[in-house]
Amino acid sequence: MPSNEQRRQAVKRKLDRQLARRADRTKRRRWYAVIGSAVAIVLVIGLVVLITVLGGDDETDQAAVLPSAQPVPSSAIEPALRAPAPTRPEPLPATVNCRYPGSGQPPAKPVQPPPAGETSTEGTVGVTLETSTGTIPLTLDRSLAPCAVSSFVSLTEQGYYANTPCHRLTTSQGLQVLQCGDPRGTGRGGPGYRFADETYPDLSYGRGYLAMANSGPDTNGSQFFMVYGSAEALNANPDYTVFGTIAPQGLQVLDRVADAGSDDANAPGDGAPNTPVQIEAATVRQ
Repeated sequence: MPSNEQRRQAVKRKLDRQLARRADRTKRRRWYAVIGSAVAIVLVIGLVVLITVLGGDDETDQAAVLPSAQPVPSSAIEPALRAPAPTRPEPLPATVNCRYPGSGQPPAKPVQPPPAGETSTEGTVGVTLETSTGTIPLTLDRSLAPCAVSSFVSLTEQGYYANTPCHRLTTSQGLQVLQCGDPRGTGRGGPGYRFADETYPDLSYGRGYLAMANSGPDTNGSQFFMVYGSAEALNANPDYTVFGTIAPQGLQVLDRVADAGSDDANAPGDGAPNTPVQIEAATVRQ
């Protein structure tokens, strides 16, 4: 039969083991909390980096808008759920004065700026992008952004977009877009001129929207992006001019490209599309 001293020692050893296990659990909980905080910080940084990268003409590669580092396949998006066509809360006057000053950089491809001066804000223009992955019909709306429409039509008619790549695909939860319009395919090329933003405070972005990329206020050039899914990351600061919409046929093409993902060269869910997209021809529909 164990003595009182032996029983006391056994109780002490049991208590020591319990205290050790409790300390170990506390240490693990603290370690998991540190890891969780680090992951949250990384995701926030990734979101900021993606969003500040959607612009790019003639400047450092700030190509368009991109957020979080959690890619989402476009197959998870209901193809029929195209956002309602955008409208301005207050209509523009019948004409606006458009200006296209030089950017200080040579054009990525020989091209002339569109005519400056009074420009109509009425009507729409159809443009078709024939790409290596399928046809993408666009409808440009002068009532949204007459200066952007005038520039895009001029570049299209001059053949600027023919044989040019779409260099960037984002597949993050907050921003799902394909960016095109730089003949060099680097995100830095532009037409050698710039024009002012045509945004408004109530502007929001959604599936099926066509918008200008930029590298800061009033730096629009030739680069544009097509929203195939969510663009909630842009809505807090609507800094990108929306100037048209994408037909359902074109969204089907974008969905297939998005399903293949990007090479993540810029960040998770942000890079060149794994399925290369080349604009073979761009034409204005009569």
